[in-house]
Amino acid sequence: MSFTPEERDYLAGQQLGRLATSAPDGTLQVSPVGFSYNAELGTIDIVGYQMSRSKKYRNVQDNGRVAFVVDDIASTDPWRVRCVEIRGVGECVPPTTEDPSPGQLDGALIRVRPRRIISFGLDNADIAPHELVPDSRDVG
Repeated sequence: MSFTPEERDYLAGQQLGRLATSAPDGTLQVSPVGFSYNAELGTIDIVGYQMSRSKKYRNVQDNGRVAFVVDDIASTDPWRVRCVEIRGVGECVPPTTEDPSPGQLDGALIRVRPRRIISFGLDNADIAPHELVPDSRDVG
């Protein structure tokens, strides 16, 4: 399993992340997206309205380069930031509906397969914020 129990718990408690993709000309795009952790595959699955028609979907089709981050501020006093960053390969899962109505899900999704995971602040609440060390690792 590529995610630690703390990372899985954190991801399960969040609803919004940001997906970065790269266009064919190298232009970067970052989009706020809803997501779910796919425990069976160990992936992050991203769905959206008319996903198969979106720029992020076409970018992933073109080159598969993705980064995904989920973060929040657990406390402001003391300052506590939590995050999971995933760098990996995006896979386009085709739509299940040929021609959805405007504003409807078409069944397509972007599946993020982690290659590197960086997490921070998910445990060790008793350690001073400036002493926390990110958990960074390559996964396969």
